[in-house]
Order: sequence, then C-alpha cells, then structure tokens
Amino acid sequence: MERLEILSRTDLSRTLDRLATQVLEQVVDSRRLVLLGIPTRGVALAKVLGVRLAELCGHAVEQGSLDPTFHRDDLDRIGTRLVQATDLPVDLDGRHVLLVDDVIFTGRTVRAALDALQAWGRPRRVSLLVMVDRGHRELPIQPDFCGRVLPTSRQETIQLCLMGVDGEEGVYLLRP
Repeated sequence: MERLEILSRTDLSRTLDRLATQVLEQVVDSRRLVLLGIPTRGVALAKVLGVRLAELCGHAVEQGSLDPTFHRDDLDRIGTRLVQATDLPVDLDGRHVLLVDDVIFTGRTVRAALDALQAWGRPRRVSLLVMVDRGHRELPIQPDFCGRVLPTSRQETIQLCLMGVDGEEGVYLLRP
C-alpha cells in the first residue's frame, strides 16, 4: 500500500488546537461539555482533544466512549469487530455531548452513535467532531467541526496516527 502524508505531526497539532478553540467558541458552558469518542480511533482522539480543551478552558473536560456497534444497519456488509464497552463519565441529560471520531465516510457510524446515545439520556445538544471528512456520504450527516476535508476514492482509506497509540503522529492517505 502507498502511504501519503496528509497532515504532519506539526499540522495535526495545529489542527487540534484550532478544533479545540472552535469547540469552546460554540459551547455555552464548558463545564457541561462531555466528549464521547467513537471506537476505535475516536476514543484516542477524544483523549488528546480533552487535554487541549482543558489547557484552554482551565478545567478538565468529561470524557468517555460510546460504542454504536449494535445500532448499525450495515453489519452484514461491514462485519463486526470486538465491541468496546460504552463508558459514560456522567449523566448525559442536559449536557452538550461532542461525539468524536477520526474519519467520517458514509455517515452510518454516526447515525448508529446517535441511536445508541438515545439509550443513555437526553443531551441538551449533540455535536460531531471529526479529524477527516472523506466524502461518500450515504446519509445526510455532516460534522460540526472538521480538521480536514479530503475527498477520496472508495478504495482509499485514511489513517490517523496518535503518539499514545501508534508512537507517531500524523494523518495519512492509504492507496491500494
């Protein structure tokens, strides 16, 4: 596979700073914000973003994860993976929930996450942050915050690498 660098380590850091700033500009009360990462890379991205947000707003931001696997409508096509436990740090009622994922593609993962979220409470607002929007939407779902828009072919994939998980940082386009 060919691996092309889309965002270098420096570019990724700058993008994370920009996204954190944009989130805080849109949130009425940062103490009511809850970051929920969508497995697998969304969870790691939410942790990194949480650190940036805490630096900017001066307090820790609640973080957890939300696994939408059992709410997907396309399991027969994509197959299943090992389900990760949903981890909600606080009651979601009345909170501003920020769903975090590495890449948005068809929109089906986000739709499933929204369905899963309804089982856990009634947030005041739900927003979506992704590092890369690669197009090919099958559902009318768009991110509120996006690091980079990168149209791809269906055969290409995007790889987000984070230091705590991969030992390197950057965003890469993988071509067959």
